[in-house]
Amino acid sequence: MMWQDFVFMAGSSLSIVFLAPTLRDASARVPLGTSLPSMGIGMVYGFTFFTLGMTFSALGALSAGTMWALIATLRSPQSPFRHLSRTVSFSLLARDVRRWIDRRRGNHRFADQYVAADRAGEQTA
Repeated sequence: MMWQDFVFMAGSSLSIVFLAPTLRDASARVPLGTSLPSMGIGMVYGFTFFTLGMTFSALGALSAGTMWALIATLRSPQSPFRHLSRTVSFSLLARDVRRWIDRRRGNHRFADQYVAADRAGEQTA
């Protein structure tokens, strides 16, 4: 194990920590001209570190490249996926996942989520 492997991994980890607020902020606008080159550099560095046997550095660089890919997808003004992340945080996604897990654990039947046609009039009255 080379000590340089851990130094590069620490640098990549810090960049992920510093990029996280940008990913969480729904009002952030990061141009593709910034995020796509940074994503590409992270992926190329990750592949290069992997071929050199520096596994931790490779994982860190690939993680940083992935973070830039998410920023390019979710925070670019031109992104077609921008409407998927309009919340300030991922709390809406967390609530949906929690609700889905609760439904999977409970004794609810699949048909219970639908209202029968004969009962629909009773509920609107």
